[in-house]
Amino acid sequence: MQRRHAMKKWLIALALPVLMTGCAVNPVTGKNELSIVSPRQEVAIGEKNYAPSRQSQGGDYYLDKSLQNYVAGVGKRLAAVSDRPNLPYEFVVLNNDVPNAWALPGGKIAINRGLLLLLDDEAQLAAVLSHEIVHAAARHGASQMTRGTLANVGLVTLGVATQGTEGGQLYGLASQIGAAAWMAKYGRDDELESDYYGMEYMAKAGYDLQGAVELQQTFVKLSATRQADFLSNLFASHPPSEQRVTANKAKAANAAPGQRYRARYQKAIAQLKKDAPAYEAEKLAKKALADKKGNVAIAELDKAIAVQPNEGQFWELRGEAWQLLKDNAKAEQAYTTAISKNEEYFSPYLGRGVLLYKQGQRSKAKKDLQRSYDLLPTPAASFYLGELSLESKNYTQANSYFQLAAQDRGAIGTRSREKLQALQLQTQPQTFLTLSSALNNNGYILINVANRSPRAMQQIVIEMSGALTSSNTRSRKAISVPGTLQPGANLTINTGIVSSPEQFKANYFRASVLSATLAD
Repeated sequence: MQRRHAMKKWLIALALPVLMTGCAVNPVTGKNELSIVSPRQEVAIGEKNYAPSRQSQGGDYYLDKSLQNYVAGVGKRLAAVSDRPNLPYEFVVLNNDVPNAWALPGGKIAINRGLLLLLDDEAQLAAVLSHEIVHAAARHGASQMTRGTLANVGLVTLGVATQGTEGGQLYGLASQIGAAAWMAKYGRDDELESDYYGMEYMAKAGYDLQGAVELQQTFVKLSATRQADFLSNLFASHPPSEQRVTANKAKAANAAPGQRYRARYQKAIAQLKKDAPAYEAEKLAKKALADKKGNVAIAELDKAIAVQPNEGQFWELRGEAWQLLKDNAKAEQAYTTAISKNEEYFSPYLGRGVLLYKQGQRSKAKKDLQRSYDLLPTPAASFYLGELSLESKNYTQANSYFQLAAQDRGAIGTRSREKLQALQLQTQPQTFLTLSSALNNNGYILINVANRSPRAMQQIVIEMSGALTSSNTRSRKAISVPGTLQPGANLTINTGIVSSPEQFKANYFRASVLSATLAD
Protein backbone atom coordinates (compact mmCIF):
# COMPACT_ATOMS: atom_id res chain seq x y z
CA MET A 1 0.00 0.00 0.00
CA GLN A 2 2.79 2.41 0.90
CA ARG A 3 4.56 1.63 -2.35
CA ARG A 4 1.38 2.29 -4.34
CA HIS A 5 0.83 5.58 -2.50
CA ALA A 6 4.41 6.63 -3.15
CA MET A 7 4.02 5.81 -6.86
CA LYS A 8 0.83 7.87 -7.02
CA LYS A 9 2.56 10.84 -5.41
CA TRP A 10 5.46 10.48 -7.85
CA LEU A 11 3.12 10.45 -10.82
CA ILE A 12 1.26 13.53 -9.63
CA ALA A 13 4.50 15.34 -8.92
CA LEU A 14 5.76 14.49 -12.36
CA ALA A 15 2.51 15.48 -14.01
CA LEU A 16 2.48 18.96 -12.51
CA PRO A 17 5.50 20.26 -14.45
CA VAL A 18 4.01 18.79 -17.62
CA LEU A 19 0.75 20.62 -17.03
CA MET A 20 2.41 23.82 -15.93
CA THR A 21 4.80 23.98 -18.82
CA GLY A 22 2.08 22.99 -21.27
CA CYS A 23 0.52 26.45 -21.42
CA ALA A 24 1.05 28.08 -24.78
CA VAL A 25 -0.26 31.09 -26.69
CA ASN A 26 -2.57 30.23 -29.58
CA PRO A 27 -0.79 31.72 -32.63
CA VAL A 28 -4.12 32.73 -34.20
CA THR A 29 -6.28 33.92 -31.30
CA GLY A 30 -3.56 35.07 -28.90
CA LYS A 31 -5.24 33.17 -26.06
CA ASN A 32 -3.38 31.10 -23.48
CA GLU A 33 -4.18 27.41 -23.96
CA LEU A 34 -3.04 24.17 -22.40
CA SER A 35 -0.98 22.01 -24.73
CA ILE A 36 1.39 19.17 -24.00
CA VAL A 37 2.20 18.76 -27.71
CA SER A 38 5.05 21.03 -28.76
CA PRO A 39 5.16 22.75 -32.18
CA ARG A 40 8.03 20.45 -33.08
CA GLN A 41 6.00 17.37 -32.17
CA GLU A 42 3.04 18.80 -34.07
CA VAL A 43 5.04 19.00 -37.28
CA ALA A 44 6.49 15.52 -36.74
CA ILE A 45 3.02 14.03 -36.23
CA GLY A 46 1.79 15.58 -39.46
CA GLU A 47 4.83 14.40 -41.40
CA LYS A 48 4.51 10.86 -40.05
CA ASN A 49 0.80 10.47 -40.76
CA TYR A 50 0.33 12.41 -43.99
CA ALA A 51 1.31 9.64 -46.42
CA PRO A 52 -0.62 6.79 -44.73
CA SER A 53 -3.66 9.04 -44.25
CA ARG A 54 -3.66 9.82 -47.96
CA GLN A 55 -3.24 6.14 -48.85
CA SER A 56 -6.18 5.18 -46.64
CA GLN A 57 -8.38 7.79 -48.33
CA GLY A 58 -7.91 6.69 -51.94
CA GLY A 59 -4.39 7.92 -52.63
CA ASP A 60 -3.40 11.05 -54.52
CA TYR A 61 -5.42 12.06 -57.57
CA TYR A 62 -2.91 11.54 -60.41
CA LEU A 63 -4.90 11.86 -63.63
CA ASP A 64 -4.48 15.64 -63.84
CA LYS A 65 -1.27 16.95 -62.28
CA SER A 66 -2.21 20.51 -63.28
CA LEU A 67 -5.15 20.30 -60.86
CA GLN A 68 -2.78 19.29 -58.06
CA ASN A 69 -0.55 22.26 -58.87
CA TYR A 70 -3.52 24.60 -59.04
CA VAL A 71 -4.95 23.61 -55.65
CA ALA A 72 -1.49 23.70 -54.06
CA GLY A 73 -0.99 27.20 -55.49
CA VAL A 74 -4.24 28.48 -53.95
CA GLY A 75 -3.34 26.85 -50.65
CA LYS A 76 0.15 28.35 -50.52
CA ARG A 77 -1.26 31.79 -51.37
CA LEU A 78 -3.51 31.56 -48.31
CA ALA A 79 -0.87 29.97 -46.08
CA ALA A 80 1.49 32.85 -46.82
CA VAL A 81 -0.91 35.33 -45.16
CA SER A 82 -1.76 33.03 -42.22
CA ASP A 83 -0.61 33.48 -38.63
CA ARG A 84 1.89 30.63 -39.06
CA PRO A 85 3.30 31.12 -42.56
CA ASN A 86 6.45 29.12 -41.79
CA LEU A 87 4.70 25.81 -41.19
CA PRO A 88 5.70 23.16 -43.79
CA TYR A 89 2.32 23.35 -45.55
CA GLU A 90 1.38 20.78 -48.16
CA PHE A 91 -1.83 20.59 -50.17
CA VAL A 92 -3.01 17.58 -52.12
CA VAL A 93 -6.13 16.44 -53.99
CA LEU A 94 -7.17 12.89 -53.08
CA ASN A 95 -8.71 10.37 -55.46
CA ASN A 96 -11.89 10.10 -53.42
CA ASP A 97 -15.42 11.00 -54.47
CA VAL A 98 -16.63 11.68 -50.91
CA PRO A 99 -16.87 15.48 -50.45
CA ASN A 100 -14.41 16.11 -47.63
CA ALA A 101 -11.30 18.02 -46.62
CA TRP A 102 -9.02 17.62 -43.62
CA ALA A 103 -5.88 18.96 -41.99
CA LEU A 104 -3.25 17.16 -39.94
CA PRO A 105 -1.18 19.01 -37.35
CA GLY A 106 1.72 20.87 -38.90
CA GLY A 107 -0.16 22.06 -42.01
CA LYS A 108 -0.66 18.81 -43.96
CA ILE A 109 -3.93 19.41 -45.82
CA ALA A 110 -5.99 17.32 -48.23
CA ILE A 111 -9.16 17.88 -50.24
CA ASN A 112 -11.10 15.17 -52.07
CA ARG A 113 -11.94 15.48 -55.76
CA GLY A 114 -15.56 14.88 -54.74
CA LEU A 115 -15.63 18.19 -52.88
CA LEU A 116 -14.04 20.09 -55.76
CA LEU A 117 -17.01 19.15 -57.95
CA LEU A 118 -19.40 20.79 -55.47
CA LEU A 119 -17.59 24.13 -55.61
CA ASP A 120 -18.28 26.83 -58.17
CA ASP A 121 -15.22 29.06 -58.09
CA GLU A 122 -11.80 29.69 -56.56
CA ALA A 123 -13.22 31.86 -53.77
CA GLN A 124 -15.21 28.85 -52.50
CA LEU A 125 -12.09 26.68 -52.79
CA ALA A 126 -10.21 29.34 -50.82
CA ALA A 127 -12.92 29.17 -48.15
CA VAL A 128 -12.35 25.42 -47.76
CA LEU A 129 -8.55 25.64 -47.72
CA SER A 130 -8.33 28.67 -45.44
CA HIS A 131 -10.65 26.92 -42.98
CA GLU A 132 -8.28 23.93 -42.89
CA ILE A 133 -5.25 26.22 -42.63
CA VAL A 134 -6.73 27.75 -39.47
CA HIS A 135 -7.21 24.27 -37.99
CA ALA A 136 -3.46 23.78 -38.44
CA ALA A 137 -2.36 27.32 -37.55
CA ALA A 138 -4.54 27.50 -34.42
CA ARG A 139 -3.31 24.06 -33.34
CA HIS A 140 -6.80 22.56 -33.13
CA GLY A 141 -5.44 19.07 -33.72
CA ALA A 142 -2.89 19.54 -30.95
CA SER A 143 -5.66 20.76 -28.63
CA GLN A 144 -7.70 17.65 -29.37
CA MET A 145 -4.69 15.48 -28.65
CA THR A 146 -4.09 17.32 -25.40
CA ARG A 147 -7.68 16.83 -24.27
CA GLY A 148 -7.59 13.18 -25.23
CA THR A 149 -4.23 12.60 -23.60
CA LEU A 150 -5.15 14.35 -20.35
CA ALA A 151 -8.02 11.93 -19.93
CA ASN A 152 -5.31 9.64 -18.66
CA VAL A 153 -2.60 11.75 -17.06
CA GLY A 154 -0.97 8.72 -15.53
CA LEU A 155 -0.36 7.18 -18.96
CA VAL A 156 1.09 10.38 -20.34
CA THR A 157 3.25 10.94 -17.31
CA LEU A 158 4.55 7.42 -17.39
CA GLY A 159 5.43 7.91 -21.02
CA VAL A 160 7.37 11.07 -20.27
CA ALA A 161 9.12 9.42 -17.34
CA THR A 162 10.20 6.28 -19.14
CA GLN A 163 11.39 7.96 -22.27
CA GLY A 164 12.48 11.38 -21.11
CA THR A 165 12.68 12.82 -24.61
CA GLU A 166 10.42 14.71 -26.95
CA GLY A 167 10.40 11.79 -29.33
CA GLY A 168 9.57 9.13 -26.75
CA GLN A 169 6.39 7.50 -25.58
CA LEU A 170 4.49 10.76 -25.50
CA TYR A 171 5.26 11.25 -29.17
CA GLY A 172 4.03 7.76 -29.89
CA LEU A 173 0.78 8.36 -28.05
CA ALA A 174 0.25 11.74 -29.66
CA SER A 175 1.04 10.26 -33.05
CA GLN A 176 -1.58 7.58 -32.64
CA ILE A 177 -4.20 10.17 -31.81
CA GLY A 178 -2.94 12.49 -34.52
CA ALA A 179 -3.26 9.80 -37.17
CA ALA A 180 -7.02 10.13 -36.90
CA ALA A 181 -7.21 13.82 -36.04
CA TRP A 182 -8.78 14.66 -39.37
CA MET A 183 -11.58 12.18 -38.69
CA ALA A 184 -12.42 13.70 -35.35
CA LYS A 185 -15.40 15.95 -34.84
CA TYR A 186 -14.24 19.46 -34.15
CA GLY A 187 -16.06 21.41 -31.49
CA ARG A 188 -18.33 24.34 -32.27
CA ASP A 189 -15.76 26.87 -31.09
CA ASP A 190 -13.05 25.35 -33.30
CA GLU A 191 -15.35 25.50 -36.33
CA LEU A 192 -16.44 29.08 -35.73
CA GLU A 193 -12.83 30.06 -35.11
CA SER A 194 -11.72 28.43 -38.38
CA ASP A 195 -14.53 30.14 -40.29
CA TYR A 196 -13.73 33.58 -38.82
CA TYR A 197 -9.98 33.61 -39.21
CA GLY A 198 -10.16 31.68 -42.46
CA MET A 199 -12.19 34.55 -43.90
CA GLU A 200 -9.52 36.96 -42.69
CA TYR A 201 -6.93 34.95 -44.62
CA MET A 202 -9.22 35.04 -47.65
CA ALA A 203 -9.50 38.83 -47.43
CA LYS A 204 -5.73 39.25 -47.11
CA ALA A 205 -5.25 37.05 -50.19
CA GLY A 206 -7.77 39.12 -52.16
CA TYR A 207 -10.74 36.74 -52.30
CA ASP A 208 -14.42 37.61 -52.11
CA LEU A 209 -15.68 36.58 -48.66
CA GLN A 210 -19.08 35.81 -50.13
CA GLY A 211 -17.49 32.53 -51.23
CA ALA A 212 -17.32 31.44 -47.58
CA VAL A 213 -20.96 32.44 -47.01
CA GLU A 214 -22.12 30.47 -50.05
CA LEU A 215 -20.09 27.46 -49.03
CA GLN A 216 -21.79 27.22 -45.65
CA GLN A 217 -25.21 27.86 -47.18
CA THR A 218 -24.65 24.99 -49.59
CA PHE A 219 -23.61 22.62 -46.81
CA VAL A 220 -26.57 23.57 -44.62
CA LYS A 221 -28.94 23.00 -47.53
CA LEU A 222 -27.40 19.65 -48.41
CA SER A 223 -27.37 18.52 -44.76
CA ALA A 224 -31.15 18.88 -44.68
CA THR A 225 -31.65 16.74 -47.79
CA ARG A 226 -31.12 13.14 -48.71
CA GLN A 227 -27.63 14.10 -49.80
CA ALA A 228 -26.65 14.31 -46.15
CA ASP A 229 -25.57 10.66 -46.19
CA PHE A 230 -23.35 11.40 -49.14
CA LEU A 231 -21.74 14.21 -47.19
CA SER A 232 -21.67 12.46 -43.84
CA ASN A 233 -17.87 12.43 -43.61
CA LEU A 234 -17.66 16.14 -44.19
CA PHE A 235 -20.47 16.89 -41.75
CA ALA A 236 -18.91 14.65 -39.09
CA SER A 237 -15.68 16.64 -39.00
CA HIS A 238 -17.13 20.03 -40.01
CA PRO A 239 -20.76 20.17 -38.89
CA PRO A 240 -22.72 22.90 -40.73
CA SER A 241 -25.20 25.14 -38.97
CA GLU A 242 -27.25 28.29 -39.48
CA GLN A 243 -25.11 29.83 -36.76
CA ARG A 244 -22.06 29.46 -38.98
CA VAL A 245 -23.92 30.94 -41.94
CA THR A 246 -25.00 33.95 -39.85
CA ALA A 247 -21.47 34.44 -38.49
CA ASN A 248 -20.00 34.30 -42.00
CA LYS A 249 -22.54 36.82 -43.30
CA ALA A 250 -21.66 39.23 -40.49
CA LYS A 251 -17.96 38.85 -41.21
CA ALA A 252 -18.44 39.42 -44.95
CA ALA A 253 -20.85 42.36 -44.58
CA ASN A 254 -18.23 45.09 -44.28
CA ALA A 255 -15.44 43.39 -46.21
CA ALA A 256 -13.85 44.97 -49.25
CA PRO A 257 -14.76 43.44 -52.63
CA GLY A 258 -12.60 40.52 -53.64
CA GLN A 259 -12.01 38.15 -56.53
CA ARG A 260 -14.01 35.01 -57.41
CA TYR A 261 -11.91 33.58 -60.27
CA ARG A 262 -14.70 31.38 -61.59
CA ALA A 263 -13.33 30.90 -65.09
CA ARG A 264 -9.93 29.63 -64.02
CA TYR A 265 -11.47 27.38 -61.39
CA GLN A 266 -13.79 25.80 -63.93
CA LYS A 267 -10.82 25.32 -66.26
CA ALA A 268 -8.88 23.64 -63.44
CA ILE A 269 -11.64 21.07 -62.73
CA ALA A 270 -12.46 20.45 -66.41
CA GLN A 271 -10.97 16.93 -66.36
CA LEU A 272 -12.95 16.05 -63.23
CA LYS A 273 -16.18 17.17 -64.87
CA LYS A 274 -15.33 15.25 -68.04
CA ASP A 275 -14.70 12.07 -66.03
CA ALA A 276 -17.77 12.48 -63.79
CA PRO A 277 -19.86 9.90 -65.75
CA ALA A 278 -17.06 7.34 -65.27
CA TYR A 279 -17.10 7.77 -61.50
CA GLU A 280 -20.90 7.51 -61.48
CA ALA A 281 -20.57 4.16 -63.27
CA GLU A 282 -17.97 3.15 -60.68
CA LYS A 283 -20.51 3.75 -57.89
CA LEU A 284 -22.97 1.40 -59.63
CA ALA A 285 -20.19 -1.18 -60.01
CA LYS A 286 -19.41 -1.02 -56.29
CA LYS A 287 -23.08 -1.58 -55.48
CA ALA A 288 -23.18 -4.56 -57.83
CA LEU A 289 -20.10 -6.05 -56.15
CA ALA A 290 -21.72 -5.59 -52.75
CA ASP A 291 -24.74 -7.48 -54.11
CA LYS A 292 -22.45 -10.24 -55.49
CA LYS A 293 -23.41 -9.41 -59.08
CA GLY A 294 -20.07 -9.77 -60.84
CA ASN A 295 -21.36 -9.50 -64.42
CA VAL A 296 -23.26 -6.29 -63.65
CA ALA A 297 -20.12 -4.82 -62.07
CA ILE A 298 -18.05 -5.70 -65.15
CA ALA A 299 -20.60 -4.01 -67.42
CA GLU A 300 -20.56 -0.79 -65.38
CA LEU A 301 -16.77 -0.80 -65.19
CA ASP A 302 -16.59 -1.19 -68.97
CA LYS A 303 -18.57 2.06 -69.21
CA ALA A 304 -16.23 3.77 -66.75
CA ILE A 305 -13.08 2.61 -68.54
CA ALA A 306 -14.47 3.75 -71.89
CA VAL A 307 -14.59 7.29 -70.47
CA GLN A 308 -11.34 7.19 -68.46
CA PRO A 309 -9.09 4.15 -69.17
CA ASN A 310 -6.24 5.45 -66.99
CA GLU A 311 -8.10 5.31 -63.67
CA GLY A 312 -6.49 2.45 -61.75
CA GLN A 313 -9.41 2.12 -59.35
CA PHE A 314 -11.66 0.96 -62.20
CA TRP A 315 -9.24 -1.83 -63.10
CA GLU A 316 -8.82 -2.86 -59.47
CA LEU A 317 -12.60 -3.24 -59.16
CA ARG A 318 -12.54 -5.38 -62.33
CA GLY A 319 -10.07 -7.61 -60.51
CA GLU A 320 -12.54 -7.98 -57.64
CA ALA A 321 -15.38 -8.69 -60.08
CA TRP A 322 -13.44 -11.39 -61.94
CA GLN A 323 -12.54 -13.00 -58.62
CA LEU A 324 -16.22 -13.05 -57.77
CA LEU A 325 -16.82 -14.78 -61.11
CA LYS A 326 -14.04 -17.34 -60.34
CA ASP A 327 -11.84 -16.21 -63.24
CA ASN A 328 -8.51 -15.82 -61.48
CA ALA A 329 -6.48 -15.27 -64.66
CA LYS A 330 -8.55 -12.24 -65.67
CA ALA A 331 -8.56 -11.02 -62.08
CA GLU A 332 -4.77 -11.09 -61.91
CA GLN A 333 -4.54 -9.31 -65.26
CA ALA A 334 -6.92 -6.58 -64.04
CA TYR A 335 -4.93 -6.04 -60.83
CA THR A 336 -1.72 -5.85 -62.88
CA THR A 337 -3.27 -3.19 -65.13
CA ALA A 338 -4.41 -1.22 -62.05
CA ILE A 339 -0.86 -1.26 -60.69
CA SER A 340 0.53 -0.07 -64.02
CA LYS A 341 -1.83 2.92 -63.91
CA ASN A 342 -0.76 3.95 -60.40
CA GLU A 343 2.28 2.24 -58.89
CA GLU A 344 2.09 4.31 -55.70
CA TYR A 345 -1.24 3.07 -54.37
CA PHE A 346 -1.38 0.18 -51.91
CA SER A 347 -4.75 -1.39 -52.74
CA PRO A 348 -4.18 -3.22 -56.08
CA TYR A 349 -0.96 -4.73 -54.72
CA LEU A 350 -2.99 -6.09 -51.82
CA GLY A 351 -5.68 -7.49 -54.09
CA ARG A 352 -3.20 -9.22 -56.37
CA GLY A 353 -1.07 -10.40 -53.44
CA VAL A 354 -4.01 -12.12 -51.71
CA LEU A 355 -5.09 -13.67 -55.02
CA LEU A 356 -1.59 -15.06 -55.67
CA TYR A 357 -1.34 -16.34 -52.08
CA LYS A 358 -4.57 -18.31 -52.44
CA GLN A 359 -3.26 -19.76 -55.71
CA GLY A 360 -0.13 -21.00 -53.95
CA GLN A 361 2.23 -18.54 -55.65
CA ARG A 362 3.95 -17.65 -52.41
CA SER A 363 7.00 -15.79 -53.75
CA LYS A 364 5.00 -13.47 -56.01
CA ALA A 365 2.39 -12.99 -53.29
CA LYS A 366 4.99 -11.97 -50.73
CA LYS A 367 6.41 -9.31 -53.06
CA ASP A 368 2.99 -7.74 -53.64
CA LEU A 369 1.91 -7.99 -50.02
CA GLN A 370 5.15 -6.41 -48.81
CA ARG A 371 4.78 -3.54 -51.28
CA SER A 372 1.21 -2.97 -50.13
CA TYR A 373 2.29 -3.11 -46.49
CA ASP A 374 5.10 -0.60 -47.07
CA LEU A 375 2.63 1.87 -48.57
CA LEU A 376 -0.02 1.26 -45.90
CA PRO A 377 0.25 -1.42 -43.18
CA THR A 378 -3.31 -2.78 -43.34
CA PRO A 379 -4.61 -5.68 -41.24
CA ALA A 380 -5.13 -7.78 -44.39
CA ALA A 381 -1.55 -7.37 -45.63
CA SER A 382 -0.28 -7.97 -42.11
CA PHE A 383 -2.28 -11.19 -41.78
CA TYR A 384 -1.02 -12.77 -44.98
CA LEU A 385 2.55 -11.67 -44.35
CA GLY A 386 2.16 -13.30 -40.94
CA GLU A 387 1.02 -16.52 -42.62
CA LEU A 388 4.05 -16.43 -44.91
CA SER A 389 6.34 -15.84 -41.93
CA LEU A 390 4.79 -18.84 -40.19
CA GLU A 391 5.46 -21.01 -43.21
CA SER A 392 9.12 -19.99 -43.16
CA LYS A 393 9.22 -20.63 -39.36
CA ASN A 394 10.08 -17.00 -38.64
CA TYR A 395 7.91 -16.94 -35.53
CA THR A 396 9.11 -13.58 -34.23
CA GLN A 397 8.19 -11.85 -37.47
CA ALA A 398 4.88 -13.71 -37.68
CA ASN A 399 4.01 -12.55 -34.18
CA SER A 400 4.64 -8.91 -35.14
CA TYR A 401 2.41 -9.14 -38.21
CA PHE A 402 -0.42 -10.90 -36.38
CA GLN A 403 -0.25 -8.36 -33.55
CA LEU A 404 -1.02 -5.57 -36.03
CA ALA A 405 -3.69 -7.57 -37.86
CA ALA A 406 -5.35 -8.47 -34.54
CA GLN A 407 -6.42 -4.82 -34.15
CA ASP A 408 -8.94 -5.33 -36.94
CA ARG A 409 -12.53 -5.59 -35.69
CA GLY A 410 -13.68 -8.01 -38.39
CA ALA A 411 -12.86 -11.53 -39.53
CA ILE A 412 -9.18 -10.70 -40.12
CA GLY A 413 -8.82 -9.60 -36.50
CA THR A 414 -10.53 -12.75 -35.21
CA ARG A 415 -8.31 -15.02 -37.31
CA SER A 416 -5.21 -13.09 -36.27
CA ARG A 417 -5.98 -13.42 -32.59
CA GLU A 418 -6.44 -17.16 -33.10
CA LYS A 419 -3.09 -17.29 -34.88
CA LEU A 420 -1.42 -15.42 -32.03
CA GLN A 421 -2.83 -17.87 -29.54
CA ALA A 422 -1.67 -20.85 -31.60
CA LEU A 423 1.73 -19.25 -32.09
CA GLN A 424 2.14 -18.70 -28.38
CA LEU A 425 1.10 -22.29 -27.68
CA GLN A 426 3.65 -23.49 -30.19
CA THR A 427 6.58 -21.26 -29.29
CA GLN A 428 5.98 -20.97 -25.54
CA PRO A 429 4.44 -24.27 -24.49
CA GLN A 430 5.81 -23.86 -20.99
CA THR A 431 3.29 -21.07 -20.52
CA PHE A 432 0.40 -23.52 -20.89
CA LEU A 433 1.91 -26.83 -19.72
CA THR A 434 2.44 -27.03 -15.99
CA LEU A 435 4.65 -29.60 -14.34
CA SER A 436 4.59 -31.06 -10.86
CA SER A 437 6.78 -33.83 -9.46
CA ALA A 438 6.53 -36.60 -6.90
CA LEU A 439 8.66 -39.49 -5.67
CA ASN A 440 7.15 -42.97 -5.77
CA ASN A 441 7.80 -45.78 -3.30
CA ASN A 442 10.61 -47.17 -5.44
CA GLY A 443 12.48 -43.86 -5.49
CA TYR A 444 11.59 -42.93 -9.07
CA ILE A 445 10.71 -39.34 -9.96
CA LEU A 446 7.21 -38.96 -11.39
CA ILE A 447 6.23 -35.90 -13.46
CA ASN A 448 2.62 -34.82 -13.84
CA VAL A 449 2.00 -32.81 -17.01
CA ALA A 450 -1.18 -30.68 -17.09
CA ASN A 451 -2.52 -28.91 -20.19
CA ARG A 452 -3.90 -25.50 -19.15
CA SER A 453 -4.42 -24.30 -22.73
CA PRO A 454 -7.67 -24.32 -24.76
CA ARG A 455 -6.04 -26.55 -27.41
CA ALA A 456 -4.99 -30.21 -27.48
CA MET A 457 -1.21 -30.63 -27.46
CA GLN A 458 1.04 -33.48 -28.56
CA GLN A 459 4.70 -34.36 -29.09
CA ILE A 460 5.38 -32.94 -25.66
CA VAL A 461 9.00 -33.26 -24.57
CA ILE A 462 10.10 -32.78 -20.96
CA GLU A 463 13.71 -32.04 -20.06
CA MET A 464 15.14 -33.32 -16.76
CA SER A 465 18.36 -31.81 -15.43
CA GLY A 466 20.54 -32.83 -12.48
CA ALA A 467 22.92 -35.65 -11.50
CA LEU A 468 21.39 -38.22 -13.81
CA THR A 469 24.32 -40.65 -13.92
CA SER A 470 26.28 -42.71 -11.40
CA SER A 471 29.18 -40.28 -11.64
CA ASN A 472 26.96 -37.57 -10.15
CA THR A 473 27.91 -35.13 -12.91
CA ARG A 474 25.09 -32.81 -13.91
CA SER A 475 23.47 -33.67 -17.21
CA ARG A 476 20.16 -33.39 -19.09
CA LYS A 477 17.66 -35.95 -20.30
CA ALA A 478 14.81 -35.46 -22.76
CA ILE A 479 11.66 -37.48 -22.03
CA SER A 480 8.77 -37.75 -24.50
CA VAL A 481 5.22 -37.63 -23.20
CA PRO A 482 3.16 -40.21 -25.11
CA GLY A 483 -0.08 -39.46 -26.92
CA THR A 484 -2.17 -36.30 -27.02
CA LEU A 485 -3.00 -34.18 -24.01
CA GLN A 486 -6.48 -32.66 -24.26
CA PRO A 487 -7.35 -29.23 -22.81
CA GLY A 488 -7.64 -29.48 -19.03
CA ALA A 489 -6.22 -33.02 -18.97
CA ASN A 490 -3.11 -34.20 -17.19
CA LEU A 491 -0.82 -37.20 -17.40
CA THR A 492 1.74 -38.66 -15.00
CA ILE A 493 4.88 -40.25 -16.40
CA ASN A 494 7.76 -42.13 -14.80
CA THR A 495 11.03 -40.41 -15.70
CA GLY A 496 13.10 -43.46 -14.88
CA ILE A 497 15.31 -41.28 -12.71
CA VAL A 498 16.07 -42.44 -9.19
CA SER A 499 16.38 -39.90 -6.39
CA SER A 500 16.80 -40.00 -2.65
CA PRO A 501 14.17 -38.21 -0.56
CA GLU A 502 16.82 -35.71 0.54
CA GLN A 503 17.82 -34.88 -3.04
CA PHE A 504 14.19 -34.63 -4.11
CA LYS A 505 13.32 -32.22 -1.28
CA ALA A 506 16.32 -30.08 -2.14
CA ASN A 507 15.09 -29.79 -5.76
CA TYR A 508 18.25 -31.52 -6.88
CA PHE A 509 16.46 -32.52 -10.05
CA ARG A 510 14.55 -30.02 -12.21
CA ALA A 511 11.95 -30.55 -14.91
CA SER A 512 11.01 -28.12 -17.71
CA VAL A 513 9.00 -28.20 -20.92
CA LEU A 514 11.34 -28.48 -23.86
CA SER A 515 8.86 -28.49 -26.75
CA ALA A 516 5.30 -29.26 -27.81
CA THR A 517 3.03 -28.93 -30.83
CA LEU A 518 -0.67 -28.35 -31.35
CA ALA A 519 -2.62 -31.50 -32.07
CA ASP A 520 -5.11 -29.81 -34.39
